[in-house]
Amino acid sequence: MTRDELQRVRQWADSKLATGEEPPWAWYQYMKLRETLDATLPGMAEVMPQTENSPREVPRRETHLRLVASTYRQDTARQHQSDEQVQLPM
Repeated sequence: MTRDELQRVRQWADSKLATGEEPPWAWYQYMKLRETLDATLPGMAEVMPQTENSPREVPRRETHLRLVASTYRQDTARQHQSDEQVQLPM
């Protein structure tokens, strides 16, 4: 989300709180949202300066999954001997 969108969300939360008609559980959630946005918005200014020439997103490197050969053979697994006594923890 952009800084402007987050500021609009904060204004929306403020308007919900200002009515005084929200139930206590909703009021608490709006306060948490407002506090989170208050902590996030100033940090965005430092991390993402808003200039016309700065890119919106960092382009991702094109990577794809690749199929690899399995080196595990099922027939080489050690079989459990049924007559062995297993030590159980107490």
